[in-house]
Amino acid sequence: MNNPKNPFAGIAEGITDQKVIDNILVGYFNDRDISINWLQPARVGKNGGHGEVTNYCRSRKFKAVFDSNEYVIIHIDTDISLELGVPHNDENGQPFSPEHLIEGVIAKFREKIGEDIYNQFANNIIFAIAVHSIECWLLPLHSKEAKSETTGCLSTLSKVFPEMKKEKDYKHYQKISMEYSKNESLLKLYAENPSLKIFIEELAKRNIEITEES
Repeated sequence: MNNPKNPFAGIAEGITDQKVIDNILVGYFNDRDISINWLQPARVGKNGGHGEVTNYCRSRKFKAVFDSNEYVIIHIDTDISLELGVPHNDENGQPFSPEHLIEGVIAKFREKIGEDIYNQFANNIIFAIAVHSIECWLLPLHSKEAKSETTGCLSTLSKVFPEMKKEKDYKHYQKISMEYSKNESLLKLYAENPSLKIFIEELAKRNIEITEES
């Protein structure tokens, strides 16, 4: 008898990002038992950053993820998209839309993963791409005036939470994103930030059902 797969594995820039995504999934599925098998960073203190995300996705380990996990969530912030070859602005200096940026970043990850592997598992890969940082996803919770902003989000949050100016503490990110773990709050607010909306829509497209056996 085969062991059941974990519903989700995850590859993220950092532990703080993981905490935000954890709460979003709990709220989306309205299930406090939801958990993600975080592969990168695997634990507090382990190296993080966008370079580790891309390294994992282009490694031999990536395909093996699907042996024991149904879906893999890949998180990255577009503040580093220039390093991937995805510019923020067009030739006239006008900012690209969040949709355009996300499409560009996904195209780069398809190359890194490899077209054959990507096409094999496309429906099981869910991108959580924050424009331009995951702090922007928290603005609907803490700054109604800036809820749709995609730049300067950490600075905006720091006005509400001055301690964020000092360091990025994963316990603090867990706390300030906790409201998203409530299904009613998440469904009410997610559409107010453009890239959070895209992530939730990607989850919805899969029609994922979480069972006790998952």
